[in-house]
Amino acid sequence: MNIGVMGGTFDPVHKGHLIVAEEVRVQLNLAEVLFVPAGQPWLKANSPITDAEHRIQMVRLAISDKPYFKLSTMEIERAGPSYTVDTITELQGQLGLGDNLFFILGWENVAELPQWREPSRLIKMCYLVAVPRPGYPAPDLNSLEGDIPGLSQSVILIDTPKIDISASAIRNQVAQGLSITHLVPEAVERYINRHKLYH
Repeated sequence: MNIGVMGGTFDPVHKGHLIVAEEVRVQLNLAEVLFVPAGQPWLKANSPITDAEHRIQMVRLAISDKPYFKLSTMEIERAGPSYTVDTITELQGQLGLGDNLFFILGWENVAELPQWREPSRLIKMCYLVAVPRPGYPAPDLNSLEGDIPGLSQSVILIDTPKIDISASAIRNQVAQGLSITHLVPEAVERYINRHKLYH
């Protein structure tokens, strides 16, 4: 079985996340995509993030009508900073023989891989599925090979719509009293309003 893994703070989860996850699922013929909200993302250690329970509930609402999208709270339940290599290691332990993991990340994240924890071990455990992001060039895998030998064999570059939606822009729009109807699923918008998030 081939399983996609989409990590992120999901603060909030938005239509861009869902579109990319669906595109990757279809193009790579994945059985399911796991949404894994981050506990304490080490790359955003100095940025305040919304309480984990709210982020979990928003993801749950966003994927409730999509049986091939699943929620995993493993990073939130794990103490300390969230590292992708730890998450993939934990998931590997739950898989059967012949199962493959496909970790979904943006083009800009590929360039940051040398700063990630144990990237060489990570690429031995899963495929990295790099998707386009507006304003970022395609990653130069050859230049990264010096830091992470074998990277180009582990990265799958796929073409998905460049969705120009960011969680930070959504938070700003809510704070300004602007509509986010076109940016997040309806149930997520209702949840944000009901709990007065980002105001």
